[in-house]
Amino acid sequence: MADVIQLARELGAALQADARYKALMDARKVNDDDEALQKLIGDFNLIMLNAQQEAEKEDKDEAKMQAYNEQYMEAYKKIMDNENMRAYQAAQSELEAVVNTVNGIIAMSLNGEDPATCDPDAANCTHDCSSCGGCH
Repeated sequence: MADVIQLARELGAALQADARYKALMDARKVNDDDEALQKLIGDFNLIMLNAQQEAEKEDKDEAKMQAYNEQYMEAYKKIMDNENMRAYQAAQSELEAVVNTVNGIIAMSLNGEDPATCDPDAANCTHDCSSCGGCH
């Protein structure tokens, strides 16, 4: 079992050495340093907190809840319209695709398929592009 754990640690190190991981970490730092984005996120979190507090009241005000929902949607849109957040989301999607492929290979291997040749991306393809998150 120690060999499998060691290989997992090596895989973790390989993922951290991957350019996609580095791009995500760089994008995270840019987001952390973006004062305008951090203010938007803080405002968003405050709206969420206020909405949660109102929702927990026995006599919650539906008009307030609706207003919080509108504020939430507006704040979310502002965050997602931020150029740095869009770059972060793109970098995150690229790394997630790699991790999903790795997890797919592991799952297929545990189901008896050849780890050297199994292709989880092709296995999940339904050839119905309406259900797809992107081509492999």
